[in-house]
Amino acid sequence: MHRKIKHILYGNPVLEGAGVHLRRVFGYNEVPMFDPFLLLDDFRSDEPEHYLKGFPWHPHRGIETITYMLEGKAEHGDSMGNKGVIGAGDVQWMTAGSGIIHQEMPKGDPNGRMYGFQLWANLPASHKMMDPRYRGILSSEIPSLTLDNGVVIKVIAGEVNGVKGPVTDIITDPSYFDVTVPPNTEFTMETAADHTVFAYLIGGAGYFEPAQEGHSGKLLENRTLALFDNGDTVFVRTIEHGVRFLLVSGKPIGEPVAWRGPIVMNTQEELQLAFQEYHAGTFIKSE
Repeated sequence: MHRKIKHILYGNPVLEGAGVHLRRVFGYNEVPMFDPFLLLDDFRSDEPEHYLKGFPWHPHRGIETITYMLEGKAEHGDSMGNKGVIGAGDVQWMTAGSGIIHQEMPKGDPNGRMYGFQLWANLPASHKMMDPRYRGILSSEIPSLTLDNGVVIKVIAGEVNGVKGPVTDIITDPSYFDVTVPPNTEFTMETAADHTVFAYLIGGAGYFEPAQEGHSGKLLENRTLALFDNGDTVFVRTIEHGVRFLLVSGKPIGEPVAWRGPIVMNTQEELQLAFQEYHAGTFIKSE
């Protein structure tokens, strides 16, 4: 059964970090609608003054942050000793678990472009305090497949037609695909029936529901998010323009969320303890 669109969101401009201009597509106000996902930021920009101040050292606990770069680069470092550069097409999948302190400093490309997205995924209570881990996935490590109808799918996490993404062993069993559908094409993609599923358009335009008698549906464009209702497939149809979108799914956790800033726990007491430990210098549990 094709999933129908339950909600359409466009996001809002916000300032984060030391003064980074970005668009928050969903966040605190949308919990638990996107369970297990907490937040999606679109930080595409052509103006270096809007992002160069970056995200200086800050803590995370109880979540995973997934950064996907399209253009430009970002330097990163963390309390586990990881450091490096995320370049165009690369992914950083960081599991904060019991606690990590890190920084992310975008640099852009020679033309001043810095395009990317950061998604936050929640962790269940049983894994909130797991050991932190970091995965840096190069663009060359992300498989891409082209279907008979010309649809191109980059598989970051999950599986399509036997092709598995490099990110595995994630608690919420997520799928994360970068999908490009050419003009005048219909495409149906299977999704896990028990997962929360959304599509975020990052280029072009398309219809994300089959046409009904008397109307063709709502045409969605760049920087639009469609959250889908129950079902087991997502339908896409393009006309004179193709469409590119992120298709993300994950298994809901269904637990209470206590969230303040960069830390997400299950209770206010756990949240208070996390900030007490951060200020006392006992936040990091695993080196």
